[in-house]
Amino acid sequence: MTNQAVEESSGRTRKRRRTRRGQEMTATQFLGRRRELKDLRADIERAGLDTLSGKKAPRARVLLIAGRPGTGRTALAEELLDQVADQYPDGVLRARLTAPDRTPVPTERVARDLLNDLELPAPPGESADDLAERLREGLSVRRVVLLLDDAKSAEQVDELLPQTPDCLVVAVAEGPLTGIPDVRPCTLGGLDTKSAVELLTRHTGSVRITCDPRSAESLVEECGAEPAALEIAGGWLAVRPKESVADLAKQLHALEREGPALARVFQHAYASLPAPAARILRYLSLAPEGYVDPHTASALAGCSVSAARTTLDDFVTLGLVRGVDSELPQYEVPGCLTPLLRGLTETLDRPAEVQLARARMLERTVRLLTSCRAVTEPDGSPARKKLAGLPSALRFADPEAAAEWLGVRQPALLAAARLAVADGELDTLARRLMAALVRALVAHRGPEDAAAELYGIHRLVLDVAERRDLPREKAAALLNLADLDARTGRTHDALARYRAALDAGRAAGDPYATGRAMESVGGAYQELGDWQRAVDWYGRALAQRLTRGERADVARLHGRIATAHTYAGRYGDALRGWRSAVAGYRKEGDVPAQARALSELARVQEYAGRPEDSLYTCQEAVEWARQAKDVRLQAALQLRLADTLERLGDPAAAKLHRGAAERMLGEEMPGGGSGGPAEAKPSEQAANTCEIRSASAED
Repeated sequence: MTNQAVEESSGRTRKRRRTRRGQEMTATQFLGRRRELKDLRADIERAGLDTLSGKKAPRARVLLIAGRPGTGRTALAEELLDQVADQYPDGVLRARLTAPDRTPVPTERVARDLLNDLELPAPPGESADDLAERLREGLSVRRVVLLLDDAKSAEQVDELLPQTPDCLVVAVAEGPLTGIPDVRPCTLGGLDTKSAVELLTRHTGSVRITCDPRSAESLVEECGAEPAALEIAGGWLAVRPKESVADLAKQLHALEREGPALARVFQHAYASLPAPAARILRYLSLAPEGYVDPHTASALAGCSVSAARTTLDDFVTLGLVRGVDSELPQYEVPGCLTPLLRGLTETLDRPAEVQLARARMLERTVRLLTSCRAVTEPDGSPARKKLAGLPSALRFADPEAAAEWLGVRQPALLAAARLAVADGELDTLARRLMAALVRALVAHRGPEDAAAELYGIHRLVLDVAERRDLPREKAAALLNLADLDARTGRTHDALARYRAALDAGRAAGDPYATGRAMESVGGAYQELGDWQRAVDWYGRALAQRLTRGERADVARLHGRIATAHTYAGRYGDALRGWRSAVAGYRKEGDVPAQARALSELARVQEYAGRPEDSLYTCQEAVEWARQAKDVRLQAALQLRLADTLERLGDPAAAKLHRGAAERMLGEEMPGGGSGGPAEAKPSEQAANTCEIRSASAED
């Protein structure tokens, strides 16, 4: 969303600019707008109403560039940013506030992306208000320029304004933002004639313009001097060297009744396309977030990938799409053309054909995501064998290539999931897409790094599960969301979702979901310090595990119950729980878990005022830790032995054990014993967080 290509065309020569994230954007040599730039620069220094009244400015100066899509408003904003960037040492931030379908982008998503650009924390699932507050706090100690592109309302801009006069905000909108005080819009029309003719010259060459300057001016007039229209007209002439500028001007004049200048120029260019290319162009309006790659175009139009790429390159020459400088071939549909393309699709294509194109795109995306994840599996695994059977166009050479593709396409992939869920008629494909996307993100980025994206996907899964009455998937989505809530400190929210997951699991007759939900409810109560309720819910989960004969989980739950008793100061109950856990792990032959359970048993014995028993249990735990080859646990137990021996009046023996611990870990001294089995391991929590359970085993 941030760091994306310029929205409107404005005849520019290609050059590269590296952004904060290391991605590349396409920028161009600017033409015209000298008066507008001068006014905007002066407006930065203008004394505001607060200054005139003797007050300190409470927030950033806001500059507004207003104009219709296609007038070069974003290009002007980018040029202004280039000119003033050196005055703002903390950099430039960009955000788009309106999606290609003309719906406002949620503040939560915008603020999260800006926080990521600033490398500030943005906890998954946090509310829009909290994220916006985090953003304002982060900007309060920085001096940045913030470009808010394509704003639909003053409220969108106001929620993101830095509360410091050291920052500058440049907003781009179609009309005035009347809700923000002390903002004077810079309203754009067409380019001046000289700049407009120069823009045409860059496409056609100087000879055709010099030979007939009056026709060039007539063509500029027919295009309304709008940069986007001139780009298309120039592209049309560039691929037709035998056509004169005068002929194109006459043809456009004949379409004068067909609407605004941009619509007429686009209609003329579209009419000259071959039928297959015209079909591809129409279907580009279905591309998520307006970004399209050869695979997306190929799937939408039902053609080969190579043919799609050739056609997209032709569209770039014609000014109908823009190439995006990235590691992989990627293109952007100009926002000013998206409504025109949608209108053509609604007029010329049957709804069933459009829906089929969407389905093909989603199916291709699922296959690419499956391949992206499979390439990370070991050689000879079932996933790699399945990958070998895919067409070469759907395979990645190595995990690095797959990760690169996933990074470049991630915004479009997330948008595809949102659009598929919003569609409502492609829920099966949407569920498969979200499952494949989760697996790919976890495989390449890990559950911690991808937590924010996973949270959004699980919310979409929940929407589909509720709409389709799928209690099993609803339970899984609620559990995943609750896990992420719990990890970010929203324990009350997590508790409510765990209870809802329990109800859904019972409705689905899913013992896995009900068991995990009951245990998680207990964990939430433990986090809240309600030890009695925690023990009660752990006990319910334990009863279910006993009924199903799941002995490893039974032992683990005994440990969790004992931990809750320990926190509550009920050491007798805690000792019984840990002894049951030790016995369970012994029967299972889980030596590391048995060693950790013994270490926790020794800790509780020490709390209970039984140092001799604690010493004996700790020695036994050391032996089992040695067998398990858990050096860190063994060293921690040696330290505990040293502390116990000192309390028992044997400092010489304590010194020996402390020295043994130091030899094991050198200068790295653990702060205490290794965590017992009472708590879920991080790997287990991560696995729970990224799980999507579905009734289908496909993918």
